[in-house]
Amino acid sequence: MTRVLLFGASGFIGTHVRAALESDPRAAEVVCPGRATYDLLHGEPDGLAALLRATAPDAVVTCVGALAGTAAHLVAANAVVAAKLLDAAAAAAPQARLVRLGSAGEYGVVPDGTSVTEEQPARPVSAYGVSHLAATRLFQLAGESGRVDAVSLRVFNPIGPGMSEENLLGRAAARIRDALAGGASEITLGPLSAYRDFVDVRDVATLVVAVLLAPQLRHRVFNVGSGRAVTAREAVELLAATAGYGGRIRETGAGPQRSASVDWIQADVSRARRELGWSPARDLATSVKDILDAEEAR
Repeated sequence: MTRVLLFGASGFIGTHVRAALESDPRAAEVVCPGRATYDLLHGEPDGLAALLRATAPDAVVTCVGALAGTAAHLVAANAVVAAKLLDAAAAAAPQARLVRLGSAGEYGVVPDGTSVTEEQPARPVSAYGVSHLAATRLFQLAGESGRVDAVSLRVFNPIGPGMSEENLLGRAAARIRDALAGGASEITLGPLSAYRDFVDVRDVATLVVAVLLAPQLRHRVFNVGSGRAVTAREAVELLAATAGYGGRIRETGAGPQRSASVDWIQADVSRARRELGWSPARDLATSVKDILDAEEAR
């Protein structure tokens, strides 16, 4: 019997994590407190400890975090939330396994053409990456010391059904949809030359489940990627072709501050494959088709 406490269940990744957990018979119960029950970002630590005592979970997953904002906001939403959860779990649910979602942004600039392992020195180049690296390191220290059974998953570029315009392919899908509806001959996006490792959000969810339910873990950090880098333009052009849009895709402006200086990133996922038997199951074409199907259903 495994009771899982899941924070952020209504978000893009959290929705798919919830679905994966609820479809797995080993997860007997999935408890998803909304912000009205407990706000992981703004709530007091005592309230979190009380929730953990009342729920008595076997595992806790947090899909709560911030992609953008001031440095103070990013640190609060990513690093401070992680610290708060570790402290509360140590006091109120020391038996629970904790899993948080980190980011490939923790690595920063890496050599072109290489696949990044979890042992790669982490040198983030933005407040976003720094905030996630701090959280990952806190979880790693807690897990290795035995204080709390804590694990971080470094998620590369998650894509799939339900993604918002906060992410490149979600933004591109919305603009392609509008262009097709209005007969526009071009759409405009930011720079598309960088290589990114796009991983389907449903594959992210299956790794979360695998980590939660593994009897023992040798490591405290796992990469979650497809293991294949493509340019952002290649991904957007595949999206356009699949949607039947033949207009121009124009690039202008600057990319997201959290990754603007990173020209190449590709995950080495062999640790998750070796230790957990996990591999990404969906290719880019499948993810793109499902993004468009979800857009059409809105």
